[in-house]
Amino acid sequence: MSLKARPSYLADGVHRREVWAWAMFDFANSGFTTVVITAIFNAYFVSVVAANQEWATLAWASALSVSYLLIILTAPLLGAYADAHSAKKRLLLITTVGCVGFTALLSTVGPGDLWLAILLIILANFFFGSGENLIAAFLPDLARGEALGRVSGWGWSLGYIGGLFSLGCSLIYVNWAQDQGLQAAQFVPITMLITALLFAASSVPTFLYLRERPHFLPIADPVLAQSITRLKELFSQSWPYLDLRQFLICLTFYQAGAQTIIILAAIYAQQVMGFGAADTIFLVLIVNITASFGAFIFGSVQDKVGHVATISVTLIGWILVILLAWAAEGPTMFWISANLAGLCLGASQSSSRALVGFLSPASHRAEFFGLWGLAVKLSSILGPITYGLISWITKGDHRLAMLVTGVYFIIGLLILMGINVQRGREAALNNY
Repeated sequence: MSLKARPSYLADGVHRREVWAWAMFDFANSGFTTVVITAIFNAYFVSVVAANQEWATLAWASALSVSYLLIILTAPLLGAYADAHSAKKRLLLITTVGCVGFTALLSTVGPGDLWLAILLIILANFFFGSGENLIAAFLPDLARGEALGRVSGWGWSLGYIGGLFSLGCSLIYVNWAQDQGLQAAQFVPITMLITALLFAASSVPTFLYLRERPHFLPIADPVLAQSITRLKELFSQSWPYLDLRQFLICLTFYQAGAQTIIILAAIYAQQVMGFGAADTIFLVLIVNITASFGAFIFGSVQDKVGHVATISVTLIGWILVILLAWAAEGPTMFWISANLAGLCLGASQSSSRALVGFLSPASHRAEFFGLWGLAVKLSSILGPITYGLISWITKGDHRLAMLVTGVYFIIGLLILMGINVQRGREAALNNY
């Protein structure tokens, strides 16, 4: 089949090239989360910028929490404005430029530059998270309802490949730099420039081929008043979407656990397991492969066996991840835990985004994906701050902090059991 042909699982007027262009943004922006948040800069922040102080992990979690709080405050308004003005693509461009620019500026951070690092990571992560919400809101326009899981899985899968590519490029440079006798303060800044450049270049297809599809005409009220009005309407009319609201609560809890592992895995590997910089990067690189596999496989599985069943399996897997990491005394068990985490990460993230799209009415998709982003960002505050506080109060007991993280997955699993997907889908279709 040619690239321009339209398979039956795509929405009317959508062709494969546009879906590829949409998925390429996942490829592009994943380098930021993988290199900056997960694998390199987070450990660099704790060990070099903050000089391994007892409060260093809490400081890192707090900086990210501030950025997530800003996203929480602005995401619903951005979503409302994007829908009212058909401005998702324009706003996506602004957030991309912002994230790329501030990621590049992270290359100026050296030992002791604590407040500079905090400011730049807040800004870079704010633009990243805002863009993540906007790109997700395009999904229901591209695929039919019964194929949202499949197409979402393709995006997440390609995203992990993008993270793998960015991290692989960074690893090649880091290995060369270490062979030359360079220290982290000398080679980590260059990885920030590599990440920013790859993000900018890889996002070009998205802005060339992804189309904006308005669902209603703009209204003439002032921008802020218009956004607030639509947001009030969303909450006042939210009762028919009981299952969607319940799932967003569920997602907040289990993503609190997942985001903790994403944000703090490299720190745990170095502080508890004694991994070096190159070892940590290689570990995250391999985990991205398993995450890509999980996103691709479970995206299609979700469409066949159901959303709740798929997410339930991944949450049980996450609980096992926590137990293995907590009990690990050597690298073998920790490697098993890390790769199982990658599999669960790809599956749960892909499944979550697809289920939000499946339960959302077409005329309010950007807002509901804004609420999805809000839930994820709230979880990104809740989980890492809990971990950081426990590690600080216990003077560096990362094992206990990891074990407590498992509670969030258990709560999420219990809430998930009460969600009726069919009822939620009917509510979305009947309240178009």
